[in-house]
Amino acid sequence: MNCKTIKYSGHAVRQMFERRLSNIEVEAVVRLGETVAEYADDKPYPSRLLLGYSAARPVHVLVAHEAATESCIIVTAYEPDIELWLEDFKTRRKK
Repeated sequence: MNCKTIKYSGHAVRQMFERRLSNIEVEAVVRLGETVAEYADDKPYPSRLLLGYSAARPVHVLVAHEAATESCIIVTAYEPDIELWLEDFKTRRKK
């Protein structure tokens, strides 16, 4: 994604701390990650779920994009659960 600035929600900061994800890892996913899903109707800004890797560790980052300022807001970041995602970490398992 193209972001002039990157901001973090309070939720994202707490989740990153709990999951031992650094801002360097998260921002690398934002810059280089692959889009897994797009949520054009999210409010207040459209968002997308990105997949990237830190070493061999898969990382999902949900990021909202504020087009007017070209700012990206990190909503949350986590290591995807293999019980919820297929091995590619791009496809949700069927319930």
